[in-house]
Amino acid sequence: MEEHTLIFFIIIISTYLITSTHQLRVIPRLSPIAEWETLLYNNNNYFASLSSAIDDDDVKTFYYKQTLDHFNYRTESYETFEQRYLMNFKYWGGANSNAPIFAYLGAEAPIDGSPQGLGFITDIAASFNALLVYIEHRYYGKSVPFGSREEALKNASSIGYFNSAQAIADYAEIIMHIKNTYSQKSPVIVFGGSYGGMLASWFRLKYPHVAIGALASSAPILYFDDITPHDGYYSVVSRDFREASETCYETILKSWSQIERVASQPDGLSILSHKFNTCYPLNKSSDLVSYLESMYTSAAQYNHPPTYPVTMICNAIDGASSENDTLNKIYAGVVAFRGNSTCKVNAPQNVTETSQGWRWQTCSEMVIPIGIGNDSMFTPDPYSFESFANGCQQQFGITPRPHWVTTYYGGQDIRLVLQRFGSNIIFSNGLRDPYSIGGVLNNLSDSIVAISTVNGSHCLDILNPNETDPGWLVEQRKKESEIMKGWITQYYDDLAALNGDFNTP
Repeated sequence: MEEHTLIFFIIIISTYLITSTHQLRVIPRLSPIAEWETLLYNNNNYFASLSSAIDDDDVKTFYYKQTLDHFNYRTESYETFEQRYLMNFKYWGGANSNAPIFAYLGAEAPIDGSPQGLGFITDIAASFNALLVYIEHRYYGKSVPFGSREEALKNASSIGYFNSAQAIADYAEIIMHIKNTYSQKSPVIVFGGSYGGMLASWFRLKYPHVAIGALASSAPILYFDDITPHDGYYSVVSRDFREASETCYETILKSWSQIERVASQPDGLSILSHKFNTCYPLNKSSDLVSYLESMYTSAAQYNHPPTYPVTMICNAIDGASSENDTLNKIYAGVVAFRGNSTCKVNAPQNVTETSQGWRWQTCSEMVIPIGIGNDSMFTPDPYSFESFANGCQQQFGITPRPHWVTTYYGGQDIRLVLQRFGSNIIFSNGLRDPYSIGGVLNNLSDSIVAISTVNGSHCLDILNPNETDPGWLVEQRKKESEIMKGWITQYYDDLAALNGDFNTP
């Protein structure tokens, strides 16, 4: 954990987008793997040290000549780009037995660390004799159209092909290519976490002939179009901290006014910069506020065992020796997370392909209306679509489409719609995850089921199993595996019956 803390928030995605005219709250990133773990992988080969059964030699890299535009017939629609996918044949039972294919649908990041970081799929592959496939999302990693990221993101003509509908059509093409190459009758189950979990559930609904089922981990498909209260995300964050420690919660609640009080004094920003050991002097108090908000929300979203970051922060805040100095207590929480790094706050912001890409996606169609209400440990900041849209217009020259996701995929009256239409989807959520407030938390039918854990966090079920995992997590994964075995058994029964019918005169 010490290695984690050294790099934890060096390049954290800010809760705000700073524009030339105003400060705009942006949508917290959706990702199965916490930002700091992604950084550790990129910089220190973190995932290589994980206790995973996978070996680099087992994973083979392939490229598919992907269609740029699946939904038009203009000349430019037929352009192609190389889309990367990874395959692991180690556990596969082969075509002769129609052994299943597990396809992980990549989200807003390169696919490189997915085989090592998302160990649940690997862990169960042997018992299913499954072929493992990991497909990279267009515009991320090495799956970039137009020859380079600069060209792909240059203007509306090139970035306009960057959306979820094109992405899941990509996945359908690659999966069908794999089936046609190796085993046409093998059943496919798609997996995804967070935004990828949304894609997995939507894929099952849009392409039921390609995948017989989907595991959608921590997929907030109901956090659109006012289905979920705008303040839900920050309310769950606040609840997590309050349940960890009432005094910690109260200290954080008081800290915002303390920050503004100090900032308003002569040399106040200099005082705050010194107190929080910032990497560069603060230019405005909102830089510190943004950093702390990001730390608290990320800790809650990825409040995984055995370290439980929320508890780690609260233990440090409550244990600080400065009884009457609220900001010293807050700084103790920062140190607990950041460790002995040279500086703690206001580090240089590294613009990554993920921060660029996710910003575009939320400005176009992934319009998740997140704001802060009056009943939280944060300063109230209600969601304003007008303000959000102005920021998107300024950055990209487009107006977000807040109703498109529910129009194209559904979400309103979801139980009424899906109880007689969809099938074979697992929606898994950990209720300590702030995004769980926008997830499916109740069964929609006998085969569209919700599996929730009271103490679970974001995408915890699909991460690497560990000997220290609590019993409830082990049981959750076992239940998910049993449900998927039922899907595959039913598929084989249906296939046998169909073949029997064909052989009957």
